[in-house]
Amino acid sequence: MGIPHLAPSVASPDPLPDPHWLHQQANRVRINALRMVHHAGIGHTGGDMSSADILTTLYLAILNLDPANPAAPARDRFIMSKGHCSGAFYSVLAAGGFFPEAWLKTYMDPLSKLNGHPDRNKVPGVEANTGPLGHGLPIAVGSALASRISGLNYRTFVLTGDGEQQEGSNWEACMTAAHYGLDTLTLIVDRNRIQQGDFTESTIRMDPLPEKFRAFGFATEEIDGHDHAALLARFQSLPIQPGKPSCLVANTTKGKGISFAENKPEWHHGVPNAAQLAAAIAELSVILDEPGPDEPAEAHA
Repeated sequence: MGIPHLAPSVASPDPLPDPHWLHQQANRVRINALRMVHHAGIGHTGGDMSSADILTTLYLAILNLDPANPAAPARDRFIMSKGHCSGAFYSVLAAGGFFPEAWLKTYMDPLSKLNGHPDRNKVPGVEANTGPLGHGLPIAVGSALASRISGLNYRTFVLTGDGEQQEGSNWEACMTAAHYGLDTLTLIVDRNRIQQGDFTESTIRMDPLPEKFRAFGFATEEIDGHDHAALLARFQSLPIQPGKPSCLVANTTKGKGISFAENKPEWHHGVPNAAQLAAAIAELSVILDEPGPDEPAEAHA
């Protein structure tokens, strides 16, 4: 049985998308990322799946961006510090209209613009070349300072991994952000509790992670990184505390949405074979046929 074809993502009819629609779009992002990793034979499936809901909510509902003018001076900035999860990142950029969805089929091909790690010189919508961990937050702090100095007052969001917090450069950046009171900066930690090779707490213990960020001067909250309604509500009401940078420790599941990959360290780097790809797409496609809260069920019959 062949893999079902999915229609491209479409714009939400409402100014503020409903959580059900965002869930559907996030699963489209997951499916595209899986296809890309399968095509390339390499990638970071687990982190693509854990970060998809955060990325989709930001790009399709929150960020002030214009795909037709991706370098607009007053745009919001988003830094994908966990650049190794490029499958989900490229998928959401395509869903947001930054480049044609057809590009996704070239993922990691020779001469493709879509490298394993994002390149701002090749891909519209990418703010910084990332991949080496611990670099994205320092870049975001610089962006937030530039926002203040320029008077443009744009917002800066940065998504990091949780294992990435083992890099000391993050904590230097935290001290700087707190010192300058950069309340246009929001740090989001994808707290899926798995890094390359093992669980984070078996590698270098980080709990209690929220308390660490509070000690470094960030207004910090925990949030369900898969709850689109909660993400929407919090992203719309930032900063958490005026005068302080914000940190959201987003509790997520590595491999989210794929029963055989969830919470398994081997799927940090796992690449689905053809049978696994078909099974995963089947699981992720269920939500695509479910009616939203304001839609009649017969519309999806």
